[in-house]
Amino acid sequence: MFLTGRTGLIALLCVLPVGLSPWPAATFVVLLVLLVAAVVADVALAAGTRRLTFTRSGDTAARLGEPVDATLVVENVGGRRFRGVVRDAWSPSARAEPRMHHVDVAAGRRHGVVTTLRPMRRGDQRSAVVTARALGPLGLAGRQSSHRVPWQIRILPPFLSRKHLPSRLAKLRELDGMVPVLIRGQGTEFDSLREYVVGDDVRSIDWRATARRADVVVRTWRPERDRRIVIVLDTGRTSAGRVGIDPTSSDPSGWPRLDWSMDAALLLAALASRAGDHVDFIAHDRVSRAGVFNASRTELLAHLVEAMAPLQPALVESDAAAMVATVQRRIRRRALVILLTDLNPSALDEGLMSVLPQLAAKHQVMVAAVADPRVDALAAGRADAAEVYDAAAAERSRNERLAMAARLRRHGVDVVDAEPEDLAPELADRYLAMKASGKL
Repeated sequence: MFLTGRTGLIALLCVLPVGLSPWPAATFVVLLVLLVAAVVADVALAAGTRRLTFTRSGDTAARLGEPVDATLVVENVGGRRFRGVVRDAWSPSARAEPRMHHVDVAAGRRHGVVTTLRPMRRGDQRSAVVTARALGPLGLAGRQSSHRVPWQIRILPPFLSRKHLPSRLAKLRELDGMVPVLIRGQGTEFDSLREYVVGDDVRSIDWRATARRADVVVRTWRPERDRRIVIVLDTGRTSAGRVGIDPTSSDPSGWPRLDWSMDAALLLAALASRAGDHVDFIAHDRVSRAGVFNASRTELLAHLVEAMAPLQPALVESDAAAMVATVQRRIRRRALVILLTDLNPSALDEGLMSVLPQLAAKHQVMVAAVADPRVDALAAGRADAAEVYDAAAAERSRNERLAMAARLRRHGVDVVDAEPEDLAPELADRYLAMKASGKL
């Protein structure tokens, strides 16, 4: 049962006759009894909320930043007309609108209401409870009950770097098959035979094919396909820091590093799969959080976004030894291992640097990190003493980051350190450069 504001207003107005009556106590009792009787009658005449049934329909997945509708069908199986409101409750981060639905359903009929969600976070958004309030004919009180109607909508990574994919695919076509090279190099494989034209390198002549065809024939080569790419996503504490600007909302604190790393991983995976390479994925902090292995090229992106969607930063120090052990256990043949983490000197000194040699001995390793653009902004401040201190701290942070990148390169590790919006295209360009130079 619930009371409306009308009941409170009537109770307030009853103060006047009580105050003016020569028998205030008797008047108070009479008015109270009348008001209670009216409330009881109103509740008795209201439709029973327990006689409502609820079913759900709608989307079960959406990308972050896109609105998604959750449909709730209210069916009145009771004998009275239901007039009232229904609230479909979701978590605050789902930003569900509207908060209340005014519903009028005759006995034996059904009515659908739509709640629009504009989620602020990735992951699984689960519905809370559905609360129904049936208002009595006098508008003084009514019946109320809550119902569990479970529903889940998975909010997927937005993949904003998709806009860079066409230009990188054009470079890939230029590199692979469209412009075959005449000189064989590391990381190339035989492509085709064609007739010799003036200007071709004589070292590319295939003398056996020339003898068979009675015409000069040359071999062409292309970057080798079917290489293995392993994307390792660090979900430890350093991935929780928010940098840049959140492109899906007005949140000034920006996206977590984890989300920017996911965006870069999706672009690289899409590009590598189009290049004919196999892509595996591991998310790890102290334990493995997700993994995608041996996915077909057509299903790779779908598997990746499903695996990434529920991941959240774990506020623990990542176990680099366990991470490397997982990679070596899963990946037997030589591969390009791309570790998406942060160039945090203290974290890397205590973790990755001690196990990096054993990983680099078997695999080609690349570290990709998201730089915080606010550090550069702080380093430029000189207006007052506080800004000078901030600038000194920012400059020290940049120098430590550059020193760590230099140490990694001395161990044979390629390093990509870029601002949030630039990480995905720069990582894709580095991959294409490795394909072009025959290093992959």
